[in-house]
This record gives sequence, structure tokens and C-alpha cells, in this order.
Amino acid sequence: MPFTADADMVKRAALSAIFLATLAVATAYTAAFLPGGAPAWANWLLAMGIAVALPATMVLGAERNGRIGKLAIPFAFVFLVIAGGFGLALALPASEGPGASLWFGLPVRAAIILYGIGLLPVLIVPVAYALTFDEMTLSEDDLERVRRAALALREQPKPEAPELVAAGGDR
Repeated sequence: MPFTADADMVKRAALSAIFLATLAVATAYTAAFLPGGAPAWANWLLAMGIAVALPATMVLGAERNGRIGKLAIPFAFVFLVIAGGFGLALALPASEGPGASLWFGLPVRAAIILYGIGLLPVLIVPVAYALTFDEMTLSEDDLERVRRAALALREQPKPEAPELVAAGGDR
């Protein structure tokens, strides 16, 4: 039997992940003001904070009835690509300079960041959304519920706006 969570639990988990990721990024930025500059752990904290924040934000937007369906796979892929890409770029020795090897015209670490972290998720996530569009969009029942709510809002009497009195008397 597949695990299903209620919508509130998924939203709380995603919001908690975003909060912790934001805290990690803020801590990493704050560490730059330490005497002697940012320590090495700040780079890793920043990288992992970003890697967590992006898929958590996608989960928050894609959650429907406590689940994200098949989108869990591309979201996990995004996390792995970002965390792995930043991790690899941070772990590689700083060897840029004349005669350094290039990947598609860029130094190795820059190529990992631009092509891996920057380009790969941009190619995968839209395709995943397109493939799951029918499953994850509003059903006819959902659309009808939205229409009824909109109609109810239109039928409510509008509150009277308080009269505006010009400062300094009548004009």
C-alpha cells in the first residue's frame, strides 16, 4: 500500500525544509563577515541550503491532496544534481589557470555549475511537468468548486468605503 500523507503534513514538511535551507544560506552568508573570511564549511552550507530550497519550493507548488505523484522523481533528481554539482565543484582542486583543461569551453568547475546545475534541471523539470499535467492539474470537480466560490464572492455585498476627508478642509 503506497504511503499517502495529508496535504498539511506535506506543506509543513516543505515549509520546514525551506525555512531550514534559508537559515543555512543566511548562516553561510553571515560567515563571510567572520575575521579572515568565510570558513570552508560556509561554502558547503550554502550549497546544501540551495540544493534543499529548490526542490522544497517545487514540492510546495506541486503538492495536491497530500501528494506530488510522479513529480517526486524529477524533484529528487533536481536535488541530486544541485547537491552533487555543488559538492563536486567544491571538492575539486582549484586548478584554473593557463593550460587548464576545459569542458565545452569552460574551466571544469564553471562547466559543472553552468551546464550541470544551471542547464540540466531546466531541461528535465518542464518535461516532467508536461508529462504529469493531466494527472496533477485541477479536475472538473475542483474547477466547479472554484467557480462556485467565485460566484459566492461576487454575490456578497461590497463593504462601503469610508468617506475620505481632505486634510485642511473642503476643496
